[in-house]
Formats: sequence, structure tokens, C-alpha cells
Amino acid sequence: YMVAAWGGYIFVLNMVGVHALLLVLMGRFTDQIYTAYSLFYLIGTFLAVQIPVVGWAPLKSLEQLGPCLIFLGYQGLQLTEVIRKQKNFSRAQSWKLRLLVASVGLLLLVVTVTIVAPSGYFGPLSSRVRGLFVRHTKTGNPLVDSVAEHQPASNKAYFQYLHHICLLAPVGYATIFFHLGDASSFLLGWGAATYFFSSKMVRLVLLLAPIGSICGGIAAGRLLRWCIIQLWDAAAKSEDDDASTTTTKKKAGGVQKTKAKKIVAKPTKTKKGGGKGSKNNLKKQAEQEEEDDDDIFESAELLSDKNKYYNPNNPLTPARKAIDTLLSSNEGIMLKRTFAVLLLLLGYVTAHSFKDYSWRLSKELSHPSIIVPARTRQGQVIKVDDYRQAYWWLRDNTPQDSRILAWWDYGYQIAGIANRTTIADGNTWNHEHIALLGRTLTSNLKEGHRIARHLADYVLIWTGGGGDDVAKSPHMRRIANSVYRFLCPNDPTCRSFGIDQTGRPTPMMEQSLLFQLHSTGLVPGVEADKNRFKLVKQTKNGKVRIFKILSVSHESKRWVSENRVCDDGGWFCPGQYPPALQKILKEKKDFAQLEDFNRRRDGKENADAEYTQQYLENLNNPEKARRAAAANAEKNPPRDLSNTNNNNKKLRKLTEDEMAIM
Repeated sequence: YMVAAWGGYIFVLNMVGVHALLLVLMGRFTDQIYTAYSLFYLIGTFLAVQIPVVGWAPLKSLEQLGPCLIFLGYQGLQLTEVIRKQKNFSRAQSWKLRLLVASVGLLLLVVTVTIVAPSGYFGPLSSRVRGLFVRHTKTGNPLVDSVAEHQPASNKAYFQYLHHICLLAPVGYATIFFHLGDASSFLLGWGAATYFFSSKMVRLVLLLAPIGSICGGIAAGRLLRWCIIQLWDAAAKSEDDDASTTTTKKKAGGVQKTKAKKIVAKPTKTKKGGGKGSKNNLKKQAEQEEEDDDDIFESAELLSDKNKYYNPNNPLTPARKAIDTLLSSNEGIMLKRTFAVLLLLLGYVTAHSFKDYSWRLSKELSHPSIIVPARTRQGQVIKVDDYRQAYWWLRDNTPQDSRILAWWDYGYQIAGIANRTTIADGNTWNHEHIALLGRTLTSNLKEGHRIARHLADYVLIWTGGGGDDVAKSPHMRRIANSVYRFLCPNDPTCRSFGIDQTGRPTPMMEQSLLFQLHSTGLVPGVEADKNRFKLVKQTKNGKVRIFKILSVSHESKRWVSENRVCDDGGWFCPGQYPPALQKILKEKKDFAQLEDFNRRRDGKENADAEYTQQYLENLNNPEKARRAAAANAEKNPPRDLSNTNNNNKKLRKLTEDEMAIM
């Protein structure tokens, strides 16, 4: 179920594998552990490969091969255990057998990998996983680097999502170390892994929340138990003191009393008819003797433990005695009870605050974030509902087969609220497709229209300032350039596309389709070609603009509809580009990950390495990259600006109002 519903199943799979390995290192490997993990892996993998979009990834992807190796290791370890028990090996013989089996297994593994790896069987680590181990925005993949949720979590983020759990969870986590077992060791691994990953990527606080709640509950439960003992165990403690006094008196003559009882317990002759009563008496006497013996042994054990605790060779013994004496006194008992009362009151206030905060946060996270409060320049608080109304307009005023071209961030909202097909959404598995979308939006108006007319019927753009599409457009250009390298020649970070230091758009940005549609009619001198795009909807507060694409290629639309390809179960339907876009697609260079060791070592691979190296250098030194981009733009103007009518238009600095619109 988790494999079919959530890509995060990889984390769950690896956590179970890490726990299985941890149990072996702790010396807790048993037949039950072996059976449980083997069944989990076999059944889980069998079901996972049935999901078409997953396929054989559990046996090919480096992200999922760890649990597979642990499964194979379990088989070898179980084999050694069976042989050891059958032949009754000594400890030394057992270790020799384990080393032999491990060596043979490692040799077979190396041979298998050596044979299979050259064929490209194994998949590389994805950039998303690599982003967990390197600094945010420096994974080498501009698509991954552009996502704000991939930034590290701050202290504020932890408290925002976990609240008082931030204080209780560490206490509960530390408590687990004193109660280690097969189950509790899983909590240790889970907590350490999720905290590490959440510190690297804020979105993974989601994984930290369950273990944080568990550890917080452990801490709260321990504190509550201690408070209850202090307040309600007084009577029991008094009875224990009385019993202890009685036991002490018994110890003084316990041995003599026991001997006397044994002597008395000798069988004597009884009168006829008194046999039953005599047997009962003997039984009671025997039970009493056992109780007295138990008292003697229990007392000896307590005395032994006390002697260990108060070891005279321990330098802390005097301090321990002093503390115990203080806490056992009437004043110490009253102090503990007072502290318990204060702790309960504080716990009640904290719990009440935590409950209210949790309900408030759940409402905030559950309510649609596309409806937000805002304040006008006059100080009036209004409700900004532009995004939802734009999606409803699409739903109510466009044909059902309409295709909407928008940046992938809004894909799910368009599909879910407007019920219209979107060109891309958050399922960004296809890097090259997102790059084509980025090229369409950041190319000049003419070239962008030439691509868009074969893909969509409408263009939806977020406007109105803040994190709108113009603010995101430099990332779009970087992503597009990672596949279409000529868009920003010798400039992987596309510094020539954006807002310069004087507050005006660079020539490349000003002539882009996105900027033209975003600012047409709002910024003086910016007017989109009305023969290519028609403004059909602008929301009340100007947050969203929708343009109808004119001269849509109905031939391409019909071809895509008639050539839809899906797998047998209908799980996965990879899109098909119409023939009219083949000329554009031939210009692309598939993006290669740094970790893809299956790439052939040829000139193309070296070019990818140089591109990635320059990309990372530009990120590390943005000022140098900006100067180099400016010099390069003068020598080599970008190709997609060569056929525009506005090349010679004089640029000017935008006014504050125009910048606010952007």
C-alpha cells in the first residue's frame, strides 16, 4: 500500500533494514528476528515490483539495495547459526565459520556486481537523495536546487511544527537507552535518521513528527508516573516501613526460629480420625518455612544491592548517602511532593497549550493556502481569493479537453480545483519535460508561442509580486539551460536572465514570454503580441492572469489524443510529443546526474562534468559569475533573442510601482 501511495516508502524500507542490521550489531539476532525480516523483505519486494511505476527498482536502485544486502547477509548468518547448533561449535569455531561464509558471500557479490554493472543495471542515487548530504542549492541539479522545501530546517521551523515536543522528545530519547530491547532499538535508529535528514531538508520534518511524538510521550509518561508515586504512594510507603521493621525483628532470631520450626515440624502420632487435620497443619508449617526462607534470601539480596550502591571505594558514596538521607527525611518527602504538585500543574498548563496549538496548526495546514489574508495600503484587511477564483474560471469557462500551460508548482491545484489537464505538476520525474516547459516560458515571445501552440490551449501565470512567476523565472531559465545548453552560453546559472543591480530586467528577461504576459498593460512599453496571446482573465487583485493561446495547432492536439500510450494496468501514461516539436526536441541534451556512473566515458560525459563544475563554481561565487555573464552576453548574444522586434529598444529603470507589480 505504501509503495503504491507514497514515494517515501524508500525511507521506510531503509529504516527497517537499518534496524535489522542494528540488532545484529547489538548481538540480538535470533530465529524470530531472522524470520520476521526475511518475510518482510520477500513479501514486501514481491508486492512492490507489481507496481508499474516502481518495477524492478527495489533490486536495481542504489537507494533500495541496502535492505537487499542486509537480507542476503541474514541468510548467511542464519546458515552459520544452523551449522553451529548442529555441530555444537565453540565460540572460536563459530567465528571462523562466520568469517568463512562472509568471505564467500563477499566474493560472490563482487563477481556479480563486476559482471552486471557495465550493462547499466544499477541506477544512480537521485539528486534529491544527494541533496540530503550536501548543502542546499548545491546538488548540481538546478531543478532540485530551485525547490524552497529542500532548504535546511531552522530552529523556528522545528518549534513551529513540533512545539513542546522539541523539549520533551530529547528526554524521552535518552530514556530509551536505559530500556534497550528489540523494539526500542528501532526508535533509536528512527530518531537519529529523521533528525539528521530533517536538519538537511525542512520538508522532512514530516518524518520526524511521529518519532518525536513517541519520545515526547515516553518522557511525559515517566514524569507523570514519578509524580503519582510521590503523591499517592505515601500510605504504601508507610506500610512498607512497618513491614521492614517487622522483617528486621524476624532476622534477629530468624535462623533459630526456622530451626525450631523444623524441629516442631517432625511428624507425630495423632489420634485416629485426626489425620486430615494433621496434614493441613504440616502443609501450613511448610508454607511458613518457605516464606521465612524467602525473607532471609530477599533481605540478603537487598543488603547486597545496598552494599554495591554504597561501595566504600566509590568517591560518590558519601554524596549518595547524604542525598538519600535528605530525601528520606520528612522534609525531603515534603519537598518531593511539592515538586510533584508543581510539575503536575506545569504539565497541565503545557498540555492545554499544546492541545490548543495543535488544533490551531491543524486548521492552518488543512485549510487551502491559496486563500490568504492581506492588508491594503490603507490598512484594511482583505481576503485574497484570486487563485481559487482563477481555477474556478478555468473550470467554468473552458472546454473540458483544455490543456493549461503553467509552471509545475501549480499543476496539482489546476488538476484538482479546475479539473483541467496541466502540462506539468509536482511529479517532476521527467527533468527534460520540465526543462522544455521552462524554455517555453523564458524564451522570447515568438519562440515561446511556437512551442506552446503545440502543447496547450491556455497559459496561466501568477502575478502580483512576492513569489510570483517573474521571481521564479531565473530558476526556470537555469532548468531549461541544463537541457538546452545554448540558452545561456557558458553560463550554467543564467546570470544574464533576471533583475540587474539597477532594478531593471535584463534584455533576456524583458523579452521573455513570461515577462511579456506578466507585465503587458501594466508596465509602460510592454505589450504582448495580440495575434499570439489574448488576455481572457485577470483576477480581482491581479494575482493571476490567464491568456488564451491563439493559432493552437489542432493537428498536434489530435495526434496526442490519438497516440496516448499507457501500461497494461493504466498506472503510468508517459506523454507523447507531437511530431511538430521534434525539431525542438532534437536540440536537447538529456540531463545527466553527477552520480550516474552508467554514463559512457566519452566526450559527452566530459562535457557534462565541465557543465556541472562550472554550475557549482558559479553558485559559490555569484559576483564573479555575474561579471562573466555580462561580458559573455556582449560577445555572444543568446540565440533566442535574434529574431525579436525589440532588440534595439532602449531599456530603462523601472519605477517603484512597476517593481511592486513584478
